[in-house]
Amino acid sequence: MMQDFPGLQGITYLDSAASSQTPNQVLAKMDHYYQHDRANVHRGAYALSSRATDAYEEARAKVAQFLHTEPEQCIFTRGTTDALNLLARTLPGQRVALTTMEHHSNLVPWQQRGGELIWIEIDEDGTLNQDSLDRALEQKPDILTITWVSNVLGTINPIAEIAQRCRAQGTLLVVDAAQGVPHLPTNVHELGCHFLVFSGHKMLGPTGIGVLWGEREQLEKLPPYQYGGSMVGLVTKEKTTFAELPQRLEAGTPPIAEAIGLGAAIDYLQARGMASIRQHEKDLTGYALQRFKEVPGLRIAGPQDPEKQGGVISFQLGKVHPHDVATVLDRRNVCVRAGHHCCQPLMRRLTDLWTPGARAPIALIRSSFYLYNQREDVDHLVQALDEARKVFDRG
Repeated sequence: MMQDFPGLQGITYLDSAASSQTPNQVLAKMDHYYQHDRANVHRGAYALSSRATDAYEEARAKVAQFLHTEPEQCIFTRGTTDALNLLARTLPGQRVALTTMEHHSNLVPWQQRGGELIWIEIDEDGTLNQDSLDRALEQKPDILTITWVSNVLGTINPIAEIAQRCRAQGTLLVVDAAQGVPHLPTNVHELGCHFLVFSGHKMLGPTGIGVLWGEREQLEKLPPYQYGGSMVGLVTKEKTTFAELPQRLEAGTPPIAEAIGLGAAIDYLQARGMASIRQHEKDLTGYALQRFKEVPGLRIAGPQDPEKQGGVISFQLGKVHPHDVATVLDRRNVCVRAGHHCCQPLMRRLTDLWTPGARAPIALIRSSFYLYNQREDVDHLVQALDEARKVFDRG
């Protein structure tokens, strides 16, 4: 498999939660479009455009099969952030519940639209506080928006259970699955949510492509998010009618090559098997948690249980600033992320739990694994952390 990822030669890449690597097979599909089928879609009556349209819609069909749904319910967007902004601008309701572990992409759009935000807190182990969840749902919010898998803590939230409660009281459930769909077998009907969003660049695909899935009934209620070409039916000087789904929510020339690349990435993941990928990451996470016990001063945020988390482990190394640690690791060709990870309210919550009264929020080092990582990558990380600790101890 490693020959499929030339960018991994000579490095230990542990930042797939930010962006995964892209295999040759995905690049080849995109290159084929640019070299042989380069035309716009849904517009031309000539063979070149027909081939481009077929490839684009075939990618949509692959997404639908991956999610166990219908193609018309899969809207191509620029990514998770774009999809969440679409929902934040089009869904009705003034009361939105969300958790303190949300990525800024699933916080700021709801915050900026106005209305009331109802916060669901977390416990020290990085899981949802049940009492806080109960209190939030008792207030009957119009929308509950929640991450499936935390990009910092790795926490896997019980979406199916929450969905049942939301449906029983008429609350719309939006799931940020940017860290879920690339790593877990996904069946939107089993999850039970009303909407689900994710990005291609976290699942071996290119940047600039994502998906909004929604129940057909709910999608039909959404007004257009943007206006222009491709999403219209009849346009006169006086009025405009709009196209059917999914085109109604896909204004303008779409990300054609990127959608084709996402389809190829799904082919690659399907060939490996999502259940197999999940098991591999569980094994790797368990191994990393054991090895981390050998590193003095290392403190982990999150469940610390491979059954309850994805392949993400965030931590501190003593009192050394995470950016300094990451810089030392980079010199040893180990790639990790350091900082607040676009989750500043979560960092404030962890600060209150770990160091009550501290003025500045903490920052964390994050290691994140994917199907191309092996135990040797964990070993390299632990060795590099030990070297970094010694460097700063001498300082």
